Amino acid sequence: MPTLDARVEPLERIVETCTREIFAGGTILIPNDTGYCLACDPYRSQAVDRVYALKARPDHKPLTLLVASPAEFLEYAPQNPLAILASKRLLPGPVTLIVRRPSYMSDDVTAGHMTLGIRVPDEPLARAILERAGPLASASMQDTQTPADLTIENGPARYDRESTIVDLTGRYARLVREGAVSYERLAELLGPIERPVVKVRSQS
Repeated sequence: MPTLDARVEPLERIVETCTREIFAGGTILIPNDTGYCLACDPYRSQAVDRVYALKARPDHKPLTLLVASPAEFLEYAPQNPLAILASKRLLPGPVTLIVRRPSYMSDDVTAGHMTLGIRVPDEPLARAILERAGPLASASMQDTQTPADLTIENGPARYDRESTIVDLTGRYARLVREGAVSYERLAELLGPIERPVVKVRSQS
């Protein structure tokens, strides 16, 4: 499968090649701020199915939507005060923000869930691609060996941890997974943060 190295290729060529592949219904493997991700047009069912197959992702696990800017993120979370605050203080950044699924977003992407995870990566190359080709449905990948229709190499990621996942669908933000942004930092930026409750059962 074709591979382009963003460290030596002109940005415009990278963006145009990715856009052509996405518009043709293909899959692309691109860098983001926490690694690489396999991505496609979220409104093409066959492309979404291929992402699931290449990732070997279980059908019940949703994909993440990548968008180019905080303003675009807010288009998917209207009238959500927590989303407005998070867009100002966390984006772009290594966080996945969960909002209520808009009616126009396909079940193919959300795996039937009533929520949608969205990222605005802190990676200029990824955002340039998203500006032209996005939004994109995506799944994180550990390396660049997945046989996507097009692979973009760009060296190591900015962060060496996975993204932090924050649920913004309730009264308060809720930490789902701690990653590159710590619980303490989230609390500084967003105020009260709910944490997952782990029930410890007695062995007696």
